[in-house]
Amino acid sequence: MRDYVILCDGACDLPLELRERFGITDYFPGNITKPDGTTILQDLDWKNMTPAEFYGSMSKKNIYQTSIRSLAAQSEFFEKYLEQGYEILNISISSGISGTYANCMAAAKALKEKYPEQRIVCVDTLRYAGAIALLASRASEMKKEGKALDEVAAWLEENKQKVHQMGTVDDLFFLKAMGRVTGMTALMGSLVGIKPMAEVNSKGENQVIAKTKGYNGLYEVSVEYLKRMAEDIGNQRIIISYTNRKAQALRIKELVEENFHPKEILMLVVGQTCGASIGPGMVNIFFMGPETSEGLVEETKVLNEILGK
Repeated sequence: MRDYVILCDGACDLPLELRERFGITDYFPGNITKPDGTTILQDLDWKNMTPAEFYGSMSKKNIYQTSIRSLAAQSEFFEKYLEQGYEILNISISSGISGTYANCMAAAKALKEKYPEQRIVCVDTLRYAGAIALLASRASEMKKEGKALDEVAAWLEENKQKVHQMGTVDDLFFLKAMGRVTGMTALMGSLVGIKPMAEVNSKGENQVIAKTKGYNGLYEVSVEYLKRMAEDIGNQRIIISYTNRKAQALRIKELVEENFHPKEILMLVVGQTCGASIGPGMVNIFFMGPETSEGLVEETKVLNEILGK
């Protein structure tokens, strides 16, 4: 049986320390086009700019754009490991919000003729940011436990729809600008003091399912949502992702620790790939629960009950 490597794209948001801890061999960065029109490669380790510089420079007049790189670049990235004799398990950002997974599949198909005895297994997580980190970290632990590529890939497919999120963004402007939400939803998310609360649906898309007022309301609702939706939370790794809202993220971390005592909480700054679409005002909890319901009907019901609707 051939050895295999676990690769991600830049949407996994795992910095070098955690990539090394979990054995994430490498990541494929996407393109980031700055407001001045220059294009750079995304950097999960923020050597090209600090998070404060990135998020602090965002405004309705200063928007960062993202784009996938060429098929040739993706193929070259994969081939580097095929040449060393490895097979590949590649974990991708949701096809519902990016063309990255399709590009990976095309690269895998193109390389199959040259490397017929080595496999590239591509997993569409139907998730983003901290959710990918959650899945990738567990996949890497399974590899360290001696699990074969097929077993790990099967676990990812079986469990990706069980990754939930709860949190908010201050303003849906950036998501609208990148085509991630509808105009009406964006308008709702621009109302003063209103915090739109979103989950990820079964298509891998962000879907606003409720709203609350202010951060205090967000904290209360988020804790109650975890109480109702998380499964075996005491044995879970929880990921709290944030953009330019570290203080709020730390407060949520305190509340999660006080109320649930999970196995581990990781705090992750949202990287440039997802951050360009999200903007500076996000804080989100990623955790495991029941399989995502069609159209988020059950998740919406739970939130409405919490909000007394």
